[in-house]
Amino acid sequence: MELTVTQRRENDLLDRTEVRFSISHPQAGTPGRGDIRKALAAVLNAKDAVVILDWARSEFGRTSTRGYAKVYKSKERAMALETPPILIRNGLLQRVAKKEAPKEAPEAPAPRGEKKEAKPEPKPEAAKEAPKEEAPKKEPSAKPAKDDGAKKEAPKPPREEKKEAPGKKEPAKKEEAPKEKKPAAKKEGK
Repeated sequence: MELTVTQRRENDLLDRTEVRFSISHPQAGTPGRGDIRKALAAVLNAKDAVVILDWARSEFGRTSTRGYAKVYKSKERAMALETPPILIRNGLLQRVAKKEAPKEAPEAPAPRGEKKEAKPEPKPEAAKEAPKEEAPKKEPSAKPAKDDGAKKEAPKPPREEKKEAPGKKEPAKKEEAPKEKKPAAKKEGK
């Protein structure tokens, strides 16, 4: 693995050195972040400094990698300036594990053919059941029921005709014979 620094810039305002680099690795795959940080520290003579690897991308079809790194003089300065994801990737900050509350297993839905077991419910449920009993009373029976086992269809409301307002007359519509469908045109080019 051969590391070449292509651009080096001293940033006095942020107390860091910004470095663009290129790595040639013909015998091996893309080097890991730790290997790149160690190689940069050796090339830049940064023994006590903190090397933060911002990004490293391999070039498609080649055995070389380009990247960008920042070298801080102290760990405190790096912790103050860098974002948490970059610090986690470079090993300066530990990932905070999210604590998951123990979840109760949700009830499995009953198969379609079986009914759910009845469980005693509090009084608000009983109040909801009372209106359900009254619902069948509201249903009007306009047609006599047939007993030949056919499915019952809900009675359809009678169709209302539009009533014209007095004084407003619409022109009479001409009755036209239904038009014959013409065959669809063939698509060209196939």
